[in-house]
Amino acid sequence: MATDLGELLVPYMPTIRVPRTGDRVFKSECAFSYDSPESEGGLYVCLNSFLGFGREHVERHYRKTGQSVYMHLKRHVKEKATGAAGGAIPRRRNGKVFLDLELNRDFNGDDYEYEDEAKLVIFPDHFEIPLPNIEELPALVTIACDAVLNAPSPYKKQELDSWEEEIQVSKHARSLRQQENGVRIPPSGWKCAKCEMRENLWLNLTDGSVLCGKWFFDGSGGNGHALEHYRETNFPLAVKLNTITPDGADVYSFDEEEAVLDPHISEHLLHFGIDMLQMQRTENGHHTDNHVQLRVSDWEVIQEAGLKLKPVYGPGYTGIKNLGNSCYLSTTMQVLFSIPEFQRAFVGNLQRIYDYSPLDPTQDFNTQMAKLGHGLLSGQYAKPPMKSELIEQVMKEEYKQQQRGISPKMYKSLVSKGHPEFSSNRQQDAHEFFLHLINLVERNNSGSENPSDVFRFVVEERVQCCQTQKVRYTQRVDYLMQLPTPLEAASNREELIAFESKRKEAEENMRPPPEPVRARIPFTACLQAFTEPENVPDFWSSALQAKSAGVKTSRFTSFPEYMVVQIKKFTFGVDWVPKKLDISVDVPDFLDLNRLRATGLQAGEEELPDLTPPIVIPEDIRAPEIDESSVMQLAEMGFPLEACRKAVYYTGNMGAEMAFNWIIAHMEEPDFAEPLAIPSYMEPDLLSPSLPTTSALDNQPPEESISILTSMGFPRHHTIKALKATNNNLERALDWIFTHPDCEEETEAMSDTADTEPNDNSFSNANAHSDSSLSPDQDLSSPRVRDGPGRYELFAFISHMGTSTMSGHYVCHIKKEGRLYPVMFLSIVHYLSR
Repeated sequence: MATDLGELLVPYMPTIRVPRTGDRVFKSECAFSYDSPESEGGLYVCLNSFLGFGREHVERHYRKTGQSVYMHLKRHVKEKATGAAGGAIPRRRNGKVFLDLELNRDFNGDDYEYEDEAKLVIFPDHFEIPLPNIEELPALVTIACDAVLNAPSPYKKQELDSWEEEIQVSKHARSLRQQENGVRIPPSGWKCAKCEMRENLWLNLTDGSVLCGKWFFDGSGGNGHALEHYRETNFPLAVKLNTITPDGADVYSFDEEEAVLDPHISEHLLHFGIDMLQMQRTENGHHTDNHVQLRVSDWEVIQEAGLKLKPVYGPGYTGIKNLGNSCYLSTTMQVLFSIPEFQRAFVGNLQRIYDYSPLDPTQDFNTQMAKLGHGLLSGQYAKPPMKSELIEQVMKEEYKQQQRGISPKMYKSLVSKGHPEFSSNRQQDAHEFFLHLINLVERNNSGSENPSDVFRFVVEERVQCCQTQKVRYTQRVDYLMQLPTPLEAASNREELIAFESKRKEAEENMRPPPEPVRARIPFTACLQAFTEPENVPDFWSSALQAKSAGVKTSRFTSFPEYMVVQIKKFTFGVDWVPKKLDISVDVPDFLDLNRLRATGLQAGEEELPDLTPPIVIPEDIRAPEIDESSVMQLAEMGFPLEACRKAVYYTGNMGAEMAFNWIIAHMEEPDFAEPLAIPSYMEPDLLSPSLPTTSALDNQPPEESISILTSMGFPRHHTIKALKATNNNLERALDWIFTHPDCEEETEAMSDTADTEPNDNSFSNANAHSDSSLSPDQDLSSPRVRDGPGRYELFAFISHMGTSTMSGHYVCHIKKEGRLYPVMFLSIVHYLSR
C-alpha cells in the first residue's frame, strides 16, 4: 500500500510545498465564503498556495491553477453527553491535528466537545488518503501536512505581533519601590501639584505625586511637571489618571521614554488607595466605582434592553462577529450592504468577480467585498435552530442562540492593510472608516456601475469679500454632510448651568460629582448652524489686492440618492486631546434639504477677479539659526545628529521637547537621517523679475501644527495642504483631511512614478473622494453625479456609545420591511431619497 500511495503522489510532488516562514496558512476560513472546518463540507487547503476553500469553491481553484492535492479538514462539534450524576463527561480532543485552530462558533467549551479529521484529497477524482499516514506517505508530504496542521492562524499572529510591537513590559515594573508616605489619591478633584492644571494628569507610582504631562510622550498639552519631577527624583513610572479600569491603565516610563505595561499595576495603585480590582464592571462594559457612577440608561435604550426582542434569521439578517474593537467596521458594512446598489455591484456580480479573481483572492478587494456581501445576504450563516433543538431547549428550560454569524478577519486584514489606525486593534471611528471604504470602492471599481455614486454630491461654496461685496463660487464633490452641534442652542440651558455650578462645587470640595446632565440640541439647530456664514480669516481679496474679511456659505448643487449625515460630536479639548461632547440630538424620520439647494451667481452679484495672491518675500531672508543645545540634547538620546538638526530646524527652535515630537512622527521616513538641506536665500534685488520669486517658507504653516497632525499618522504633505486651506486652524484642518482626497491622489501618482516598494506605514487617506475644485459644467454633465429632490426618509443610523473617542461601542439600526432592526454587535445617519 505504501508503494501504491507513493507512486500515486509522484506526479504531484513538484506542486507540494512545505510552508516557509512568512507563508500564511488559511486553514480556518474559505477565501470565497465563510465555510470552515466546522461547515458541513469542511475546508480544503491547497498544499501549494495554502489557501483554504469550501466544497463549493475548491473545484474553481483546481480548474484555474491545476493544483490537484488538497488537505481536507473537518471538525465535528457536538454537545457533551452527561453522566448519571448529571456531570459533564470530560472533553475529548484529537491532539494529532488542528493544534491552533480556533472554534468559529460561539460555543461554550464546557458544554461541547469536538473531534478533528484530516485527509488528503487528489482532484479531479477526489481520491482520499486518511491522515496521519506517516509510514505510507513520502517524507515531503508528511512534513508538509504536519506543517499545515501546526501552522498558526495568520490573523492571530498579526494581532499578537502588533501588540508586542506597540507596548512592552517595563523593566521597572517588578523592582519598583514605593514610598511609605501615607499618600492617598481621592476619586476626583485632581489637579497638578505644581500648577492648577486639571487635565492630562499623571500619578507617579513611586511617591504618589499628581503632575501634568508633556507633549511628546502623551500627544496632549501640559506644563511638563511630571517629566520635571522625574528629572529631580528619578522615579521612573507614572500612570495617567482617568485611564484606570479593572483591565489596566495607561503607564509611561520616563526612563525608557515610551508607554509600557506594568503587570503589577493593581498592587502599585492599591499602595495609594486605588483598588482597581474592586471597580465594578457593568454588563455593558462601562467601569464604575463607589464614587463615580456612569449612566447605563444610554446603553439600555440604544440596545433596547428590557424589550422582548425576537431573533430573526435568513437573508439579510446575518450578524458579524466583533473581533474586539471592530464594531466600527461591522456596523458600517451592515448598513452598506442594505443598499441595493452595493448588493448589485458585489453580490449580483458574485460569479463574475470570483471567476476573474487573482490567484490570491484574499488580497483582492472586490472578491472580499463580494464574499462579505454574500455572507450577509445569502442567509447561509443565519439559519434558525431546528424544531428538535428548540424542543430540547424548552425541556431543559434554557435557550441557546445558535446564530453562527460571520467573522470578518480576512476582510478586515485586507481593507486595513497599510493603514496605521485600522490595521491596529484600537477603537476607531465609523465615520473615518466609511470614507476609507469609499476610497477603496472608488480605486477598485472596474464595472459600469460604481455603488459609491449613491453618496456622491456636489457642494457649492460661495465666498464674499466683506469690503467690496464681490463673490467667488467654487464647487467640490463630497460624500457626506457634516452637521455642527451648537451647544449654545441647547433647549435645557438653565439645567446645564445649574449642573456645571454643582460640578465645580463638588470638585472644589472633593465630593462625588452630581448626576450628569446632557445638553439637548434640536436637529433644526444643527441644520441652521450648517447654513450660517462662516468667517474666513486672512482672506485675500483679489478685488482689493489685499487681505480682507470674508465669509463663506455652502449649499448643495446636487442631492445624492443616499444622504449620509455626520453629527459632529467629537472635538478637541484645550489640551488638543480629542473628546466626545455629551449631547443628545433627536434625528427626524423625514428630512427636506431642498431649501439648501445652490442658486449660483445671482443678478446684481459681481464676481471677484480671477487673480492669485502675490508672492510674499519674508522680511528676514537670512537663513535661520539652529539651537545647537537642543540638537545635542536630542543626540544624547541616541538619534542621528542630522535628524536632530532637522527636527530643531523644522520646529522653529521651539525646544527639545517639540523637536522630539517631530522625530517620533518622522523617524520612519527614508530621508530621516540625511543631512539637513537649508534653502538658500537671495537678496531681493538679485531676484530676476522675470522669474517667480518663491521661498521655502512662503505660506508655510507653523511647524508645531504640522507636527501635531503628522503625529496622528497623516502624511506631511497632506497636513501642510490642509493647514494652508484652513488658515492654520487645527480643528478645521483635521476635518479638511477627512473630506479632501486630492492629496491622496497625488500620493498615488507619486508612488506610481517612484521605483520603490510602498511604505506599509504610510497613511491611506480615509476620504479620498472629495474633489476640491470642479467646474460647474463638469459637475452637471458628469454621469456620476445624480440629482434628486432633496427629500429623504431615515433609512439607518449608527450610534456610538461611550464617553471617549478611544473607547466605547457602535450599534447600528437598519430599517427593513418598514421596521428598524437593531444590529447588536459619529453619529452617522443614512437617509434614503424619496
